[in-house]
Amino acid sequence: MSKEYYRKKIIDLRTAMQKEKDAKKKDNEYYARMIKSASSPSSKAMYRKSKVDHAARHDRAIESYKRQIESAKNSLKREK
Repeated sequence: MSKEYYRKKIIDLRTAMQKEKDAKKKDNEYYARMIKSASSPSSKAMYRKSKVDHAARHDRAIESYKRQIESAKNSLKREK
C-alpha cells in the first residue's frame, strides 16, 4: 500500500467517525423527546432502554473507528 492510500483512509475514517458522532447526537435528541412525550411509564422505560442501547452501539462504532485510524497511522509510519 502507498502512503497516499493510508492518508486517504485516515481522512475517510475521521469523516465516518464524525458522522457517527452526529448520528449519536441525533438519536439521543430523538429519544429524549420520545421519553419526554411518552404517556405511560412502560413506554418511558422502553425508550430509556432503547436510548442506552443505541448510545452504546454508537460508542462501539466510534471506538472501532479510533482503532482503525490508529492502525492506519501505524501502517503509514511503516511505509516511510
